[in-house]
Amino acid sequence: MPAYHLAQINIAQAKDQMESDVMKGFVERLDEINALAEASPGFIWRLQDESGNASEIQVFDDPLLLINMSVWQDIDSLKHYVYRSAHVDLLRDRDAWFNKTVQAHQALWWVPAGHLPSEREGVERLQHLQQHGPTATAFTFARPQPMPQN
Repeated sequence: MPAYHLAQINIAQAKDQMESDVMKGFVERLDEINALAEASPGFIWRLQDESGNASEIQVFDDPLLLINMSVWQDIDSLKHYVYRSAHVDLLRDRDAWFNKTVQAHQALWWVPAGHLPSEREGVERLQHLQQHGPTATAFTFARPQPMPQN
């Protein structure tokens, strides 16, 4: 068993409240996409509230700024889910539901196996990436960092 797993955070600013007609197509697919993640090879954990999703977890002052976090066995497992499953449909249609972001909206980092990152930890990693670019502390799919060897 590897000593480390891959954690990820991504944020998105919704165009409207989750109950709105604007967000309806996204909200209608949440359960399906969450179940797909949980059934995907390499999936370990995802941030969720009592309803089974993270769309109501408010971490930021802006209630329309949504957070998503998960832990995976490795980069390839997460990449496969994000870009080679039905999840890609949501990426393709995201402009209908979310405003474009200027700063980095996703960060990846290695965590000791068994560690489940807090929202605060995820936000700190994302902020680090935004301020310093990809490093061993927080990185991207485009600039991945190797799993620690210790």
